[in-house]
Amino acid sequence: MKRALVILCAVLMLFSLSGCGKKSALVVWSFTDELEDMINNYYAKAFPNVEIDYSLTPTAQFMAKLDPVLQSGRGAPDIFALESAFVRKYVESGLLLDITDIYERNRSKLLEYPVKVGSHNGRVYGMSWQACPGAMFYRRSLAIKYFGTDDPATVQSHFTNLAQFLETAAFLKERSNGRCLVVSAGGDLYNVFLGSRSTPWVVNGRLNIDPNMEAYMEIRKTIQENRFDARVGQWSEGWFAGMRDELRDDNGNPLEAFAYFLPTWGLHYVLKTNAPSTSGDWAMIAGPAAYRWGGTWIGAFRGTKNADQAKHMIEWLTTNDQFLESWARDKGDVVSNLNVMNRIKDNFADAYLGGQNHYAPFVQMAMSVDGSLTQGTDQDIEEIFAEIVTAYAEGEKTKAQALADFRAQVQSQLGIN
Repeated sequence: MKRALVILCAVLMLFSLSGCGKKSALVVWSFTDELEDMINNYYAKAFPNVEIDYSLTPTAQFMAKLDPVLQSGRGAPDIFALESAFVRKYVESGLLLDITDIYERNRSKLLEYPVKVGSHNGRVYGMSWQACPGAMFYRRSLAIKYFGTDDPATVQSHFTNLAQFLETAAFLKERSNGRCLVVSAGGDLYNVFLGSRSTPWVVNGRLNIDPNMEAYMEIRKTIQENRFDARVGQWSEGWFAGMRDELRDDNGNPLEAFAYFLPTWGLHYVLKTNAPSTSGDWAMIAGPAAYRWGGTWIGAFRGTKNADQAKHMIEWLTTNDQFLESWARDKGDVVSNLNVMNRIKDNFADAYLGGQNHYAPFVQMAMSVDGSLTQGTDQDIEEIFAEIVTAYAEGEKTKAQALADFRAQVQSQLGIN
């Protein structure tokens, strides 16, 4: 009897979604137009009878819009996107619909780390269609100029770990008479060190500074003191200028930015968008350490009255083999479905990367990402830490002062000792 009821429920759901039943409006909120693209050009075509009310809000305003409606339960969306920086805040909030059943049906084909990020106390509350491992993108012409080859395997041999990264930075500066900088911004390494930690920021309710984060403080200071970077900030005009061969020092002399640390989306939305003139002169390697940067998860409001249809959309967008293969081939996005990953990874070639297959190495990198490090307080803690590291690197504070200030600010702002 139980089996018959399960089959009947599944048939009724398919009947509703196929267009034979009553239309059901799903309210979807997002900060990224990727989800809109998925819904309009893939999901809606597969299930044309599902009525969807979609709303896009800029990332900076998204949480301020979402928080009050989730807390009150009035006007809350059925489904919403969650950015990597704040996904754990909501996963840990108790306000999301439990979607562990989606995971259990699909667990054998899902990459582990996105599921861990979307899980809390053994239950799953957020699912992601993508993986965002990070890589090191370098200029082929500069590699030939200073290493004699642009072959990725050979270039990787110069950046196998973080100590060697500094040695190579010194080599590039010396060989170029100070013109070639290993990175334009020392802050590019922040996500690398965050990803190479072995422990999270909060352990047993107390602030924990992983040894790798103290190592980051030292490498930033070394880069600053030795001028291994252009002393520009990430996302600044100088940072983008380095991608386009337009980087200059304080006296207007040209500088060369050898590499940028970026994740999967960085290829399509940062390099290609901001430096189209350098197409074909880039290649990609794993770099000195495995890390991840960014990503989008999808969750649903615990009090939604459309739980079944919300789950259907989330499951289809984050696990469906046919859809995700189409999405990956159309967009170049690295998906979190292992079946799709393995089926398509060897058949990619990106002209922007000089014909290199970026997909296969990204799949390999994704396997090394640790999703258990992510916590709900990460965004606030990491913003504070970034500020104190900059102060230390620029000589404004001693290391002891910087760390003491970090602990004091975390305690004051977050109540974590």
